Amino acid sequence: MPHLLLGLLVFLGVHSVRIVADDWRASVLARYGEMPWKGLYSALSLLGFGLLVWGFGLARQQPLQLWSPPLAMRHLAALLTLASFVLLVAAYVPGNGIKAAVHHPMVLAVKVWALSHLLANGNLAHVVLFGSFLIWAVLDFTAARRRDRHAGIQYAPGRAGATAITVLAGIGAWAAFALWLHGWLIGVRPLG
Repeated sequence: MPHLLLGLLVFLGVHSVRIVADDWRASVLARYGEMPWKGLYSALSLLGFGLLVWGFGLARQQPLQLWSPPLAMRHLAALLTLASFVLLVAAYVPGNGIKAAVHHPMVLAVKVWALSHLLANGNLAHVVLFGSFLIWAVLDFTAARRRDRHAGIQYAPGRAGATAITVLAGIGAWAAFALWLHGWLIGVRPLG
């Protein structure tokens, strides 16, 4: 568990700079430039992610079950992760209506993903991992929306074609991940 906690601290810590120290971030960017900032940000993110994955793998070897979720939670988690994949794709498809409506679909995708996994898993490692990501996503989404309001950012309305592409690509990505990739990468087949 210590490696998981350290990985979460580094990974989410790096990703929380805009939440807790946006002015400091801006001054560092102005002083050193964008490329050095992105390099350090990426290196620390990769280090944190590596520790997180390693620590989660170690913690899963000696699970401490806190509760046993009912089977229905797996079905609900599958539906929520479908929404999460659509939101994730919405972050990248230009001109879609989902991004126009929610403004920060990637952070919202993380929030929905974390919640879905909390509902379907009851051991300590899962609660620590997904609970941490859920708390981070709630704080980051709130901070991002506040920055948007403060800066007076207006999002252009989405186009139907881009929105349809977003939804179809999200469904396709979800199906590929749920049916094959989750089992191959994580060792758990959520849809059997």
